[in-house]
Amino acid sequence: MMRSCLLKTAGLLLALTTAAAAQDYPNRPVRVVVPFPPGGVNDTVGRMFATQLGERLGKQFVVENRAGAASIVGSEIVANAPRDGYTLLVISIVNAVNPWLYKLPYDPVAAFTPVAFLAAAPTVLVVNPGLPVNSVKDLLDLARSKPGEVQYASAGVGSFMHLGGELFKLTAGIDMLHVPFKGGGPAMIDLVAGHTKVGFATTITTSPFIKSGKLKGLGVGALKRSAVLPELPTIAEAGVPGYEVANWIGMVAPAGTPAEVVEKLNREIAAIQESAEGQKQLAARGAEAVRMSAPEFGAFITKEMAKWERVVKEGKIKRE
Repeated sequence: MMRSCLLKTAGLLLALTTAAAAQDYPNRPVRVVVPFPPGGVNDTVGRMFATQLGERLGKQFVVENRAGAASIVGSEIVANAPRDGYTLLVISIVNAVNPWLYKLPYDPVAAFTPVAFLAAAPTVLVVNPGLPVNSVKDLLDLARSKPGEVQYASAGVGSFMHLGGELFKLTAGIDMLHVPFKGGGPAMIDLVAGHTKVGFATTITTSPFIKSGKLKGLGVGALKRSAVLPELPTIAEAGVPGYEVANWIGMVAPAGTPAEVVEKLNREIAAIQESAEGQKQLAARGAEAVRMSAPEFGAFITKEMAKWERVVKEGKIKRE
């Protein structure tokens, strides 16, 4: 009886201590690891939320770019960090694809606690104006008449641009030739020059080229039309039902991070997403806020991993 009472008392004290720690969180700077190079949408969105979290919570959220090995370097750092909420990781669609391309030094699910979905930037299907197509249906007809001849550019094997193209091929039942480049910049340069003819990239990457007439937009890979390019239909409504691809960005913490800390971060992130300033800054980056609870974000990650496992296996994608 006494042992049982002592255990209950210890458990109550631990719960009270954890709750108090969460209430006081953060009482020192928080490290936010971005496992991508500076300048991309993952980095800029992650930095925006880090800055605003710091302003709202009164302590710095210090962004640290630890790029390398398709985000694996930075992810491993956070997987092995203390479970106290003072080390966070910005993740993206890449984290749902890596388990099927690489042997990871951490468990992609068990090593992390989902915190929040930050934002999403849907893919846009673009073509060089020299390609004689004006719609998604036109492109499908052309690809079916010339199987394996229509080329699409990407930032490399396993990149967002590559995944968007492979899912398009699988969903539409067509064959196009993948032409990988070393980065999104070179891929877009080649596409604008007209050497490759088709591309799948985010709204922020494609918008300037579409508006200047250097590329032609055919559709967006979202469930609804994009506020950034409202004139474009969704790819699903334009002829490829079920097609949906977005470069999503989220935040996770090491597994075992106190639930109270996770909930506090999720609430603050939701407030940023709902604020006029937050929405304005996301729109400037070609992204839109997506509100999810921490458990909902965890379920979303699981769903994304299953989706991209199919694409990697059926598309026979091999890492470079």
